[in-house]
This record gives sequence, C-alpha cells and structure tokens, in this order.
Amino acid sequence: MIAYIITSAIRHRGMVIILALVLAAWGIQSLRTTPIDAIPDLSDVQVIVKTTYAGQAPEVIENQITYPLTSALLAVPKATTVRGYSFFGDSYVYILFEDGTDPYWARSRVLEYLNQVSDDLPEGAKTVLGPDATGVGWVYQYALIDRTGQQDIADLTSLQNWFLKFELQNIEGVAEVATVGGMIKQYQVVIDPLKLRQFNLTFAEVRKAIQNGNREVGGSVIEMAEAEYMIRASGYIQSLDDIRMIPVRMGENGTALLVDHIATVSFGPQMRRGVTDLNGEGEAVGGIIVMRDGSNAMTVIAAVKDKLESLKPGLPKGVEVIEVYDRSSLIGRAIDSLSTKLIEEFLVVSLVCALFLLHLSSSLVIALSLPLGILCAYIIMGIQGINANIMSLGGIAIAIGAMVDAAIVMIESLHKKIEKTPLTPENRWQVVAEATREVGPVLFYSLMIITISFMPVFALEAQEGRLFKPLAFTKTYAMASAAMLSITLVPVLMGYLIRGNIRPEHKNPLNRGLIALYKPLLRLTLNFPKIAILLCLAVALSALYPARNLGSEFMPPLAEGDFLYMPNSFPGISIGKARQLLQQSNRMIMTVPEVLSTYGKAGRANTATDPAPLTMIETTVRLKPQSDWREGMTLDKIKQELDQAVQIPGLINVWVFPIQGRIDMLAT
Repeated sequence: MIAYIITSAIRHRGMVIILALVLAAWGIQSLRTTPIDAIPDLSDVQVIVKTTYAGQAPEVIENQITYPLTSALLAVPKATTVRGYSFFGDSYVYILFEDGTDPYWARSRVLEYLNQVSDDLPEGAKTVLGPDATGVGWVYQYALIDRTGQQDIADLTSLQNWFLKFELQNIEGVAEVATVGGMIKQYQVVIDPLKLRQFNLTFAEVRKAIQNGNREVGGSVIEMAEAEYMIRASGYIQSLDDIRMIPVRMGENGTALLVDHIATVSFGPQMRRGVTDLNGEGEAVGGIIVMRDGSNAMTVIAAVKDKLESLKPGLPKGVEVIEVYDRSSLIGRAIDSLSTKLIEEFLVVSLVCALFLLHLSSSLVIALSLPLGILCAYIIMGIQGINANIMSLGGIAIAIGAMVDAAIVMIESLHKKIEKTPLTPENRWQVVAEATREVGPVLFYSLMIITISFMPVFALEAQEGRLFKPLAFTKTYAMASAAMLSITLVPVLMGYLIRGNIRPEHKNPLNRGLIALYKPLLRLTLNFPKIAILLCLAVALSALYPARNLGSEFMPPLAEGDFLYMPNSFPGISIGKARQLLQQSNRMIMTVPEVLSTYGKAGRANTATDPAPLTMIETTVRLKPQSDWREGMTLDKIKQELDQAVQIPGLINVWVFPIQGRIDMLAT
C-alpha cells in the first residue's frame, strides 16, 4: 500500500506539487488567523450566577438567595460542582460542568433552572448571568485620571460607565468591560425617625411616595385640528429640590406633608465594595477588559488599544487613560521566544543535513518539506480550535527533530542508488522510485509509531488534560503530517532537486571521523554484551535516588514580566482602612526603581468573575523593560526587594505572576 502511494505520487508529481502549494497557502492563512495566548486556559467550563440584594448581611444572602439557588442548580444536566458564596449585598454561585460541555449549552440550561427558582427569591434581588468568559479572561486593564482636578472620582466613574464601557463592549471578542473602583453618585434621603413617629408614618410609606414621585405617566391621545396628540406627564427627578417637594401625605386641612419636612436630601456615594489606587497617588476608577472564551487575546487587546486611542479626543480636557495591565506584551515575548527557537532548530537541522550529506540541493528537500509539515499542523489546529501558546508550539518543537528522519533516510537511500547507478534524464524517476520504495514503508510506519507515542497524554483529564493535550495534539499532527509528506512530497522533491555530483559517504571527513569513534565502541559492546547490559542497568538505577528527591510542581512558573501583589488584610476591615492600606502599600512598591506602575484594588470589581472580599488586595505591579533595570537585577532579586520594601503590620506579603495567580484562584 505504501509503495503504491509512493509510485502514484511520483507518477502524478505535478498534481503533488500543486496540492503542496495549496496546503502551504492554507497553512499560512491558518498561521495568521490562529488565536494566540501565553498558555492554555486551564479553567473548567463554568457558568456564574451573580445576585445583588442591596444592603443585606451575608447571613440573609445565604438563607434567602445562595441556598435556594445552589439547591435548584444542583439538578442542571452535566453539572459536576455547584459552589455558592455569600457576601455583603452579593451572592455568587459557580456551576462547573463536565469537560467538553459546550459553554453556551451550559448557559442556556442554567437559565432554564433560574427561571424555575426566580419566584422564590425575595423582592429586590437582581440575578444576572456572568459573562461568557473565564477567570483568566482579564487580558487588559486601564485607569482613568484627571491631572487638572476638574473631574472628581464620581465624574470619572460616570465617564467609564456611560461612555468608555459601551464603546469597548462593541469590540469583537470582548465579553464584558467591568468597572473597578470609583464612586457612583446617588440621591440620598436621610429620614428623621422622630419625624416619622410625630406624623405617624412608616419607612415604606415614604419610599412609596418617592417612587411614585419619580415616574412618567401616559394619558392616551386627543384629537385636535385633524391631528392626533399623545399626552404624557413627565415627573422624573432632576434635582434635589424635586425630591424635597414630593408630597408624602395630605393633611386634614389640605396641607401637604413633603419629604423636606421629615428628611434631609443630599448627594452622596453609593455603597462600595471595592476601592482602587494608582501608584499610591489616590483613587483612580478603572476598567477591566474580560475576553470572551475562545477568542484571540492578541487581536482583542490590539482592537481595545485602537479603540481607546480613537476615543481619546472625545474625553474631557485633562482626562487620561493609563494602561495598567497588558497581557499582549507577555504573549508577544512568549511566542517570539518560542518562534525564534523553532527557526533556530529548523536552521540547525538543515545545516546538520548539509554537513553530513555534503550536498546542498539534498538539504533543500528537508528545508522545503519541514515547514510544510508544520503548516499542516497549523491547519488542523485551526480546524480543532487549538490556539497557539507555549504548550501547543512546544509540541511542534518536540516533533521537528523526528519529522526530518524519513526525508534524511530517503535521501541517503537515493545517494546510495546513485553511487551504483548514475542518474540520467531517462532513468531519474525510476531510480528515485526504487530508492524510496525500499525504505518508504518502514519509515512511514516508524513515524506513525512515534506519532501515537503521546496517546497516553490524551487520557489526562481536568486541568492536567487542558495543560498537556495541546502539546500532544500538535506533536501528533506534526508527526502525522511528516509521515504523509515522506511518502508523497519528499520523493517528488528528491526527483526534482537532487542533481549534480553525489559524494560517497566514505569521502565525507565528518562521517569518517564519527565512524572511527563509533566502530571501536560497537566492537567492545558486542564482545562483552553482559557487561554492557549491566552498565546500562546501573546507569538506569542510579537515576532512582535523584528522581525520588526531586520536587514536583503542576506547571513551571512562567516569568510574565509583571507581579501580582496579593496580601490578605485582617477580617472585618472597613473600606476606608482598606483604601489606606492599599495606597500605603503602593507607595512602598513604587520605591523599587524597576517598578513602572502599580494599580491595586481592595474588594471586588463590578463583575461576576471577581468575588473578592474587602480583605483581599490585588495590586498589579508593572515592571520597566529589562534594559532599564539595574545591573545584575533579576526577577527573583526584584521580588526580594519588593518584599523588603512592603512591610505593613497585619499584611502577609504574597507575590505571584498575574496569570498564575488567576489559575490558582480558579483551582481553589
């Protein structure tokens, strides 16, 4: 069968070249459009249900919202785990699903069960579904500041919520633009309890009166002069005086009892469960770009940056958008580093082949077939939806060395044939066919054996599977592509490219030197086979001791270039104290010369993907480019200096990388 394929490929060599060009074009397109990220997303398929019940204690939230929701959502099909968390004013329910579950199918099932339990929730509780994103979808963050002092923190929050947020949410791949920090301006009515008792009123009556005084009423239509006019009465509140003049009750003599008579009306901030700080200089409202699950991180971040740049002319004078976290720099460094290594490996393989074969056109066969095998792997990656990251590209890097084996052996086989039968225009393709048919089937099966060697990796599940399967997939695809090309394209390329004088193997000085070293060792091993086996066993057994004493880690740390400072403060901390600790720690961090900026938050952002309490501080520490570091500085030394610089009683320092920290939080 393999010999027949080789013969058919040589017979229809023109068609093989055309198909190879088509594959190359398809592969280049797949290479350009493949989503790029730093590492695989290790999060489970999950749906988040966030319920807001303003002003209620965690005990009330637990009993009236979290427990009924978790009880009902336990019955969702394919759900493996349902976790509920109750905080002041908010309830979070996380539904984790079986591996392979379509996330949008899971969201629709959760919505069905939410409809069944919605009537059991208390009045005033607002339930929303979290974004179709994961906890590691935080790919970009920015902060708003006004150096002129014309806009206060409430104005900047309104600018974020009613301008930037809506513009950025239209970008393809953005699941949510979450606001963090800031203040929302409220009309606040502070009722005097003595006045309530004096006028025999209840709190509910006052609230109902204010609700009725802030509405618009339609009055049907009237016909005048052969035209129809719609009637409406507009009563929306537009100022503090509008609230003060709302009547609560009419007295016996017709005098109205107004809100102003029993309460104080003023502007004030909405209750906050999160506060931010930029560089220790004070509060700065921010935005978090949450990427949709499965989107291209690089494309999304680039589109967000372009959109922010285009929106800058529309911002009030003096307002600046400051970038505080950008994952694209890490992705670029990771992919560029690995791509560089792939190119270096490719050049080394080509150079080694040229040195051993001493025939440049023969090495061109490898130089042309190897990139096509890699592009074929990209084609299958695109069809399957695997993004380009360290693990998936690492699988290709592992495969490169073995991908060229078949081509090298086939070229050597043809060289041996040419030594006995010189090539002529009449016998060229016949000699090529004979040389490749002799070794082709064995080479094909050997490559297929290597291809399936990673099959046990596909048995991994959960996070282990999500981490290592991309590597196994791409390595398998690359090897399978190399195996198919070795019996189709490689024989055709050999026929077209291998020409001129072929130097015999024994005339190559490099080969002669290596054979001179190899033969004595081979004879010694064959003369004393038992001793050779015992020596091999001893070497293998000697590895047992270090193997048992080696440490273990789920995945090696990825030097992301930025730090996440994540201490926990003491329980029950107030938002004022949390803000003080946040600003104090940021100022200490900024004393390290290598730090470019710090943007921290205490508490949670306005997103279902962030259920952090006020006791939890998260500060993103951006570092300057490595060229601007002091001589001899490393990431470990910077971390040590940061740890020494930040010394606050009650805070235990924790320094992690941003993506690593998010993954750990997802896992726990």
